[in-house]
Amino acid sequence: DRDGFVMGEGGAVLVLEELEHARARGAHVYCELSGYATFGNAYHMTGLTREGLEMARAIEDALDHSRLDRTAIDYVNAHGSGTQQNDRHETAAVKRALGEHAYDTPMSSIKSMVGHSLGAIGAIEVVACVLALAHQVVPPTANYETPDPECDLDYVPRVARERRLNSVLS
Repeated sequence: DRDGFVMGEGGAVLVLEELEHARARGAHVYCELSGYATFGNAYHMTGLTREGLEMARAIEDALDHSRLDRTAIDYVNAHGSGTQQNDRHETAAVKRALGEHAYDTPMSSIKSMVGHSLGAIGAIEVVACVLALAHQVVPPTANYETPDPECDLDYVPRVARERRLNSVLS
């Protein structure tokens, strides 16, 4: 049962480099950042729309930027802050953006294990996605016990899952 987010503390550092430059110097390339998008709304200072329209638009724009079809996504790293409002918004957005493929795509939140470190969590989540790709495993949503009828996707409850991963959405 969720009852809001838990503060976390941590940090991560990422080194981004042009792919050809990294290859030319023989660097180990952990992953490729193939697309990016962001989108905002003025609905409420801290509130989210139930329909997930803005997040769905950001997902669609990121997929377009990366030249990936929505069926190429193998895992969704959810924002997953542990609030009913966010979970429903994010579920609706992923279903809107990925269509039926959303039901075949595992989605989990590492915040269930590390907490929400606010400004640092984005980089921490990218590192978690890189590790998921490197180890071909989907991290679990720890302590996930009671499903929400409005959140009907595969949230990888309690136990990590081996899975072939090529493309991750975060």
